[in-house]
Amino acid sequence: MNAETRPADNIAPAGLKGLVVADTEVGSVRGDEGWYHYRGWNATELARDHSFEAVAHLLLAGTLPTGAAEEAFRAELAAARPLTPPAAELVASLALTGLPPMTILRSVMGMIVDPRPTLDLDPAERRDAVTRAIAITPTVLGAVNRIRSGAEPLTPDESLSHSADYLRMTLGQAPRPEHARAVETYLCLTADHGFNASTFAARVITSTGTDVGGAIIGALAALAGPLHGGAPGRVLDMLLAIGHPDNAVDWVAAEMDAGRKIMGFGHAVYRAADPRSETLRAVALELGGDLVDRATEIESRILDYLAERKPDAVIVTNVEYYAGVVLHLAGLPQEAFTPTFTTSRVVGWGAHLLEQAANNKIMRPSARYTGPLH
Repeated sequence: MNAETRPADNIAPAGLKGLVVADTEVGSVRGDEGWYHYRGWNATELARDHSFEAVAHLLLAGTLPTGAAEEAFRAELAAARPLTPPAAELVASLALTGLPPMTILRSVMGMIVDPRPTLDLDPAERRDAVTRAIAITPTVLGAVNRIRSGAEPLTPDESLSHSADYLRMTLGQAPRPEHARAVETYLCLTADHGFNASTFAARVITSTGTDVGGAIIGALAALAGPLHGGAPGRVLDMLLAIGHPDNAVDWVAAEMDAGRKIMGFGHAVYRAADPRSETLRAVALELGGDLVDRATEIESRILDYLAERKPDAVIVTNVEYYAGVVLHLAGLPQEAFTPTFTTSRVVGWGAHLLEQAANNKIMRPSARYTGPLH
């Protein structure tokens, strides 16, 4: 054993897969059971039965609000959605450059959220900064979509729910109630999901004591990667390429033979059905239409083929499959799919950020040196 070698039990698995790196009360994913929760509450039940504001409050504050408490938080979030004039000007300028929406959001996040280090803020000030970050996300992303479609951005409407106003600011008109509710269900389902890459990034950055905006910016950079937040649009491309369900098996076989991944299938954690996918499938069926009919039949044929081709693997339909269908049916363009995911996941980042800052210790793991010694 040379000086650079450490005992095997101190060496983390590749990608830190399955390694416990922190304690959390925010939530957890039980992949073998096909179940996940927010602070002990069944997340899919929350998504079906509660508003985005109620779910966000639960994740941030630890309590599921009802009545006056829920309305108070709805009003707090709505009041924080407007951009400052300089921020609005920056969005308008950057939207014309061709930069990705997530990159634009990173730029705005840094200038509009409280720049003071979390180390210097009290808990209420940290929560206010997190609320501001959550609130401006749909405003910025909706404005980018409007400007790139040749239209003027819309200012927030405080009378609308967070999800309905996001759709209005993105599409330019008040959404149909069933579309607003479908998107709200999606936002609730994807607000948090364990220690995924972007959430872990947010906690690592927060552990340095930096500002809320900085931690969110780091999480945004992680989410922008196509292996993390970019799959729903690719699922829609896949469904379009397959066309008729009779073509599904041949198309998937050709993709796999070429070494390419089949988007919408398989998950790093779930070994039972992905409950998010099951919930969104039900939402899609409620919306109905030819796309839904084709998607359900194509899903069935792909799963049968994957089970035959890889009999020793457990491959399930993941959340991205029906997310692409639902978001498309709600009227959102494909380039808005990952931004919509961001509008949701920023809540989970905020909850983990607050938890990290409240009982902080800087994260400083070690690396195993594998190069030469001279």
